[in-house]
Amino acid sequence: MESISKISSLLETARDLTLEAAQSAGSSRSFGGRAVIRDVPFLQVKKSLDSRHDREILEGLRKVISMMYRSKQCLPYFSSVIKNVASPNIEIKKLVYIYLLHYAESEPDLALLSINTIQKSLTDQNPQVRAMALRVMSGIRVPVISQIVSLAIKRGCGDMSPHVRKAAALAIPKCYKLDPNTLPQLFEYLSILLGDKQYYVVGSAVTAFLEVCPDRIDLIHKHYRPLIRKLVDMDEWGQLGLIRLMTVYARKCFPKRFTRLKRNESQGFYEDDAIEQDTGIPKEEVQVLDPDLELFLKACKPLLQSRNSAVVVAVVRAFLHLGTPVHLDTAIGPLVALLRSGQDLEQIVLYNIVSVCLLRPASFVPYTSHFFVRSSDAPEVLQLKIEILTLVFPHSDSQSKGLILSELEHFTKTSRNDLVRESVRAIGRCAQNDSRTSKRCLNLLLRQTSSEDGNLVAEALTVVRHLIQQDPPSHTTTVVRLAKNLDTMTNPEARASIIWLVGEFADTEGEDNIAPDVLRILAQGFADESEPAKLQIILLAAKVYIHHINRMQKSEMEGKTLRAQHGDEQDSLTEQDSSTKQDHPIAILWRYILLLARYDTSYDLRDRTRFYKSLLGDSTSIQLASLLLLAPKPVPHTPSPSEGRRGWLLGSASLVIGEEAGPGGLPGYEKLPDWVQAGQEPDSKVREEIPTKPQYGEKRDVPAGEKLDSALREKAVEKKLNGAGQVTNQMTLDDWLAEEAEEAEEESEDSTESEEDDDDDEEEEESDEEGSDTEETGPVENKDKTAQHG
Repeated sequence: MESISKISSLLETARDLTLEAAQSAGSSRSFGGRAVIRDVPFLQVKKSLDSRHDREILEGLRKVISMMYRSKQCLPYFSSVIKNVASPNIEIKKLVYIYLLHYAESEPDLALLSINTIQKSLTDQNPQVRAMALRVMSGIRVPVISQIVSLAIKRGCGDMSPHVRKAAALAIPKCYKLDPNTLPQLFEYLSILLGDKQYYVVGSAVTAFLEVCPDRIDLIHKHYRPLIRKLVDMDEWGQLGLIRLMTVYARKCFPKRFTRLKRNESQGFYEDDAIEQDTGIPKEEVQVLDPDLELFLKACKPLLQSRNSAVVVAVVRAFLHLGTPVHLDTAIGPLVALLRSGQDLEQIVLYNIVSVCLLRPASFVPYTSHFFVRSSDAPEVLQLKIEILTLVFPHSDSQSKGLILSELEHFTKTSRNDLVRESVRAIGRCAQNDSRTSKRCLNLLLRQTSSEDGNLVAEALTVVRHLIQQDPPSHTTTVVRLAKNLDTMTNPEARASIIWLVGEFADTEGEDNIAPDVLRILAQGFADESEPAKLQIILLAAKVYIHHINRMQKSEMEGKTLRAQHGDEQDSLTEQDSSTKQDHPIAILWRYILLLARYDTSYDLRDRTRFYKSLLGDSTSIQLASLLLLAPKPVPHTPSPSEGRRGWLLGSASLVIGEEAGPGGLPGYEKLPDWVQAGQEPDSKVREEIPTKPQYGEKRDVPAGEKLDSALREKAVEKKLNGAGQVTNQMTLDDWLAEEAEEAEEESEDSTESEEDDDDDEEEEESDEEGSDTEETGPVENKDKTAQHG
């Protein structure tokens, strides 16, 4: 009978497997490359849900969930699905819970009917069922059950299974959103879960703490050091939450302290020289870290080897805002190593690298080769890489500088306009940041002015103009060289830049003053020029005419002094001066330019011409015109393109978006608090741990980090003991000789003692032999006596 029942059960199982395989094969058929999904009749699904067989119920639930995720109406099945919540089959429970979470808000009254069954599941023997029941109960967004959810969380906090306690921690934010009045109770639950021994429970508790009450730092004090020790063992999400929490905690609880230390410099041979040098050694400020803060930074250091890029960026953020430059230097290498990840992360990593490089560019000098542009880089990626090269350029050595400039020069010859433009601008920023290489950078840019690409020439001349403004007296010959290119240059922006530069050097004395000749040549083709060039020609004519008037006024002042000496020729000289003013070539050229611009089609050009004519037509306003047109220009400074992202937190979306995120960043962005003032921080005693002895028979879970520390301590103790025992390794030659002499004396003493011992042993052996003879005769006699009695 037993064999028949086994065979029947096997046949039933084989039948079920065959049906499931046939159904899965039918659902996987495709027509035209797309899966054919047929709508199942309502009565057929309802019949499956009301069946007594778990296989049919499970199949019906799968069909309902499939329709639910295809946005089909599944509310009519609510009562049939919910009644299966008490099924002992865990697969059925999972699907029922998924359906319940999706439609609980639509049918709150029917959802409340399943609460009692879910509460019973909280006492199930299977911890997976208990955790799932707690997760579902907290996910039912019905405010009436908020107290029931709170009690369920309380039960979960004391559960023996860590999976249930983790589910309780994740349920705390849901309970708070369901009813904020339960916050005092949730504080107690959070305090319990933050002190849990299991690191994955603590990670979920930290996440819940950040969502519910991130300002309640007092709950963290007594758990600070245990949390730090569990950091290495947590999962990535727990590590991200804990690093974020401890960064804020450190700013609020550890003041930023500095101390002045003397620099390490070579001292004199004699002590007097050293004392004299100490008096003149400058002192530098060094940040002093709190021991608890240093404990946190030390625990973060192993996370730089994490496979999760977000964890690495979070550690770099903690080192940047909390640690010393030494801590930050150790994190630069792992941060640069993230560039080897996929292209989807490369741009995000570069934004974070640029943000750090704006503050500490010298730390990236050893990694310069990682930022060279590849032909496959996207436009955004190449812009960020070129920006990093320009930030690192002033701090590099001469060889690296030459390599960077050669790389940028190579990019100016490519066919990609965006890469050419960024390379030219980068060369200008390199010359601006390092005056020692400005001459080479200027020569590189001047070579580009002969290119046939008008966009390249315009960008190069804009950068050249900025460089010339930094030191105008030393670039007179450069302006002459640029003016010679006006005959062959066709780009409007490039011609306008050169004409403006010529106007700035219109006050040059002697043969280097080429402004009148350039104006004369440009006046011939004024009608064929573009509007930007025409505006600069009008400005050039006004500057040349002002300088001419100023020179004439200066000559008049000198002439007055001469006429005072020769009063007879006063009338004839004044008539000659007035005639020379009107007939001078510059004055005639000025009137000719005004006449050409008067009939131009551009409104802006005609208005600008009338303004200059009225300003220079009156002799009383010449000084005002000089102040307006000949005023010294400020030296232009081109900031880094990502200068607007300075100050954003690493790893935030606001850092990637930049200025478009607004002054306060995207919604949800929170800045780091300022350092607490010295004297206002909490006492360090609040972070002392309360010693708790494990109960008898209780197994203590030791994190991997704690095991590693204990192993290192034991190894150090063994080294000390070995060093103490192995004295011979550190002995001198005299010690060796003395020890050999002592050993020789001991050997001689031992030999004499051994001889004496041998004599004694011989005497003892003789006595023992005599005694043995007597003992042998004694037993024999006794045996004879016993034989006689027998």
